[in-house]
Amino acid sequence: MKAVIFRHHGGPEQLKYVSVRTPKPGPGEVLIRVKAVALNHLDIWMRQGLGVEIPMPHISGSDVCGIVAKLGEGVSGLRPGDRVIISPGQTGGRYDHLYPGHENLCPDFRIFGFQVQGGYAEYCVTEARHVIPVSANLSHTEWAAIPLTFLTAYHMLLTRARLEPGQRVVVNGCGSGLGIAAIQLAKLTGASVMATSRSDHKLRRARTELHADETLNITKANMVEAVMDWTAGRGADVVFDHVGPALWEASMQCLRRGGCLLNAGATTGPAVTIPLRALYGRNITIHGCYMGTRAELNRIVELAETRRIKPIIDKVYPLAQARAAQERMDNSEHFGKLVLTPDSMTG
Repeated sequence: MKAVIFRHHGGPEQLKYVSVRTPKPGPGEVLIRVKAVALNHLDIWMRQGLGVEIPMPHISGSDVCGIVAKLGEGVSGLRPGDRVIISPGQTGGRYDHLYPGHENLCPDFRIFGFQVQGGYAEYCVTEARHVIPVSANLSHTEWAAIPLTFLTAYHMLLTRARLEPGQRVVVNGCGSGLGIAAIQLAKLTGASVMATSRSDHKLRRARTELHADETLNITKANMVEAVMDWTAGRGADVVFDHVGPALWEASMQCLRRGGCLLNAGATTGPAVTIPLRALYGRNITIHGCYMGTRAELNRIVELAETRRIKPIIDKVYPLAQARAAQERMDNSEHFGKLVLTPDSMTG
């Protein structure tokens, strides 16, 4: 089969479109014919090197929609030809009984396409328990654009922040898959949303397509002042962030007393400074959020099936053009998800 791999950490030139052996499903596993696989910023960080051991040569790709091609021994409840997605958050099963309903806290929690080989390929293998049948209500590319970002955003806003109707939420990086998911879920909950970006084009789309209540170009206005004006001096209830250092200080200052800062990424760097007196003096809560649970993903699938949430696709590339897709993401040119489709198949 064809796959996109990297053998060494580094720039996008490390990505190679090559022939590799088609994997075979073992006991309890499923072979999936990949129809579409969406990019995440994690793919770029992995290729650059995170200091985390991953299988090499590596196949990235956490968000897969495909067709069941073959069942391993002992698999039931699935049939060849079924349309499925893969749960990007997975465990080895060893510690599940210690964290019932909170498997993303398990010591052996891992991400498909990160600690295990992923979906930048014509075929991939995963355990059957991580496979979720889905309908034809959405296309393969649409389904691939949903799991990781919507799951993470749901876990952040609904589970960790316990977002309520009428609350004010600032969503940083509104043009990313995670930002788009956050705006939709916040609006679905009944909250008001201010979307931030460096791009007027992305802000226009956040208003017209996602119905953000307010938008802010952070290169043209002071973020703290803008949020205080929007909230009549009270401050935001929640700031949703995956940008990191570039907006960290302003995000904390934007919060009301008792407000909540959510973080699930570090696109502008891995380290921030936390002003402790502001943290405890204003009763600020900071949640670090890593993926989510299977129950939350099941809820996301329900919302997608009923069209209460919708993926935004920026661009679809042939699998062989994975490098170009990653470069577009790394340059922040996209609004929505970038998706790869194996060359010989449709998305």
